[in-house]
Parts: sequence; structure tokens; C-alpha cells
Amino acid sequence: MTTPPVLTSSRLILRPWRDGDGDAFHALSQNPAVMEHLMPLPDRAASDAVIRRIGEHFDRHGFSFWAVERPGHSPFIGFVGLAHVTWEAPFAPAVEVGWRLDPAHWGQGLATEAAGLALAHGFDSVGLDEIVAFTVPENRRSRRVMERLGMERDAAADFDHPRVPDGHRLKRHVLYRIGRDRWKAGRSAALDTALSGPG
Repeated sequence: MTTPPVLTSSRLILRPWRDGDGDAFHALSQNPAVMEHLMPLPDRAASDAVIRRIGEHFDRHGFSFWAVERPGHSPFIGFVGLAHVTWEAPFAPAVEVGWRLDPAHWGQGLATEAAGLALAHGFDSVGLDEIVAFTVPENRRSRRVMERLGMERDAAADFDHPRVPDGHRLKRHVLYRIGRDRWKAGRSAALDTALSGPG
């Protein structure tokens, strides 16, 4: 079993999942604000299955979605990380960056900070050439995070998600991209500061 690397910033720790994270993740997955733009996880078995798949992805690829800890505030505030797109899409093969945080920690730049750690790991350590992100058009909060990370909307590549039923309000998705060169050239001083935390 692969032991994921620990990524740290000035305010956050992205770490391997622990046995005790299941309760907190299940509660997060039942929060209507968190799941507004996501397909539901109906029960504990479904949220546990997500954690299991995350572990399997770490084993296969050495990266996945890390549990996010905010020292001094909470041992688990959600997850952030990278994953291969495993379903058929016009832009695949691809690796996505994604995040899901407790609303108590929204509006403080933490999603951008954590996703910046994941992007830096993907480009600097894994050696990826490009990373994508996607969400429904109405998810303005996540789209702002993508833009703050320097990602660019690829409107021509917007798509209907194959894992969302036809006619569902979450079917249509917008696509954002960032390449390694753009990431390195556009990394802001503020984000560089966030990425230079302990560790």
C-alpha cells in the first residue's frame, strides 16, 4: 500500500486519510451546501466507497485526494487533490484537480491554498504536463478558485458529464485547464508564500 506524501502550507496539511476521517467525511457528504453542485452520496456506504477508491488511486498512481487538516482548527476539513479522469471525455486522458471543504472554512482562500499545493505536486513532483478542473456552470465559487489558480476556461471543451443522468440539472460541465509552463510562469507571490509553509 502506497504511503502518500504529506503536503504542507502556512495554514494547511494535506495528509493521508485516517480511520477516524470516515465519520467527518460522511457528515460533509450530507451537507446540502457542500453537495449543491455534486451528485449525492446517499449513505455511509457510499462515502466509505469514495475513501476506498481514493486509497486505490494512491496505490496505483502515487497521488489522489488528500485529507485536509487545518492545525489549530480541525483535524479534517475536507479533501483536495488530483485524480485521473477514468470516464470517457473529449479531453481525456487527463488529470483533474478537485476540492471539497466544510463550509465553516469557506471564504478564507483555503481551497485555493490547498489546490495550489496539489498543482505544485502534480507539476513539480509527478511531472504532469497539464491539469484540468471542471464543475457545473452555476458553481461560481469553484470557478473563482480555478481562475485564482491561473486556470483558463476552455469553452469549446465544455461537456455533458457521462456519469450524470440525461436531463439532470448537473449534466452540463465547464472545463478549465492549466499547463505546467503557465503554472510556473503565473504562480503569484501570494500563492508562493502559501506554498512555502513548514515542511
